Amino acid sequence: MKKGQVFEGVIEKVAFPNKGHITVDGKTVIVKNGVPGQKVRFSVNKVRSGRAEGRILEVLEKSPLECEPVCPHFADCGGCTYQNLSYEEQLHLKETQVKELLDGAIRDFGYEYVFEGIKESPNHYDYRNKMEFSFGDEVKDGPLALGMHKRGSFYDIVTVDGCRLTDGDFRKILRATLDYFTELGTPFYRKLQHTGYLRHLLVRKAARTGQILVSLVTTSQMDVDLEGWKETLLKLPLEGSFAGILHTTNDSLADVVQSDRTEVLYGEEYFYEELLGLRFRISTFSFFQTNSLGAEVLYDTARSYVGDTKDQVIFDLYSGTGTIAQMLAPVAKKVIGVEIVEEAVKAAGENAKLNGLTNCEFIAGDVLKMLDTISDRPDFIVLDPPRDGIHPKALKKIIDYGVDRMIYISCKPTSLARDLEMLQGYGYRVERACCVDMFPWSANVETVVLLSQQKPDDHIEIEINLDEIDATSAETKATYKEIEEWVQEHYGFHVTNLNIAQVKQKYGIIERENYNRPKSENSRRPGTTPEKEKAITEALKYFKMI
Repeated sequence: MKKGQVFEGVIEKVAFPNKGHITVDGKTVIVKNGVPGQKVRFSVNKVRSGRAEGRILEVLEKSPLECEPVCPHFADCGGCTYQNLSYEEQLHLKETQVKELLDGAIRDFGYEYVFEGIKESPNHYDYRNKMEFSFGDEVKDGPLALGMHKRGSFYDIVTVDGCRLTDGDFRKILRATLDYFTELGTPFYRKLQHTGYLRHLLVRKAARTGQILVSLVTTSQMDVDLEGWKETLLKLPLEGSFAGILHTTNDSLADVVQSDRTEVLYGEEYFYEELLGLRFRISTFSFFQTNSLGAEVLYDTARSYVGDTKDQVIFDLYSGTGTIAQMLAPVAKKVIGVEIVEEAVKAAGENAKLNGLTNCEFIAGDVLKMLDTISDRPDFIVLDPPRDGIHPKALKKIIDYGVDRMIYISCKPTSLARDLEMLQGYGYRVERACCVDMFPWSANVETVVLLSQQKPDDHIEIEINLDEIDATSAETKATYKEIEEWVQEHYGFHVTNLNIAQVKQKYGIIERENYNRPKSENSRRPGTTPEKEKAITEALKYFKMI
């Protein structure tokens, strides 16, 4: 098997996340965007020992599991993965994927655990409370479009005014905005030329209160009167109501939604959402679960795993805006949340006051460092880390507290499975596990795991040399692969691990001792071009590593 060869085969299974397995001549080929049972024609992109990676060129025969997509944009839009599977089949697929990962992580430790399956999202459609739509064109020099990136494309935009992930208010706001600026002839921002005005439209809507926050993101290259746009939106017949209409200026070269300056055109810069009896103030860029009703299922599941916490100190690590901490505060002595994003910590403190909670403390900083500064010792720990899981050094500090029980909430089960290896090595065992489908029609799923410390006489000693784990706290924010993919997506060119390492070193993010050294004194080490350095620097800023 060689790179560039074209084969035909049947997708035998799909592993998390969205990795289809096809066997060709005894080799496993991984392809994305397929479903079990499809016969496909694919080209080979990479070949490694034992397996290869490929790209689907054509679906030759549909899978018996497939159905007709409800969304009219599915064939073109890259926003969804499984619109061609029934919701029941999606649940079965995700449940199977997670159980396979958990079973694999637990198998070598030889004990039983309770797997409670998967809980569905309360709403299968119209569930998202936040969307970031992009301006562009669907074909080169075509009419203005507003929506999502075309499947597999960095530049082309598909207008998704029929998207079923969001409710009708989102679709009306999108269509009215697109029509307004089309009629004005306002140009969109072209990422290669760095010219133009319209960049993104950010829409957020609370499921419980119905309040809507809209922000038009543009460059400062033109002076456009937005009063007409604001009035157009205010006249729309919506089910919800506007809490605020904003204009955000963003002159960053990278294709990210961020604010250099924000102007309030109507209302306020925030809106309110309610979750499990608590009230949360949410601003334009605040983190909040994108499926409000699904989040209630997730947090209610986590709360049922916690049990009795009366007179206990709880650590909520990677606490975000403090939703879990505030949910547990009424039944605990004290809850301490640690989160690296300062804006989220500030929001958590404000929301705790809003809910009349006085036993919550939120600390801004990296968990790896902040645990050394906290004098309290926890009785119970909740872990809700980002997608890449927990850095081994931080995980060892967490383990050293020796709490009897802890909960791990994961949005990426492969990271969870990896961290379970270390947790189990230090004596923790999985008691219960459950999946919650927060993202219908996508490949993502949340997992909740209850861990308990086994008895001392059953303890298994393992040795881990932490000196060999030489990543800094900043390095834990994004892997080399994620930085490489971010640059590819936002700048359209490839950077190497060496390019990334050189830029990281420039900003004082220390690499392993020999990482950047040439193999011999006469070796030539390629440098990083200014263009690539700039792109990597933007990526490091995006991941908050500098």
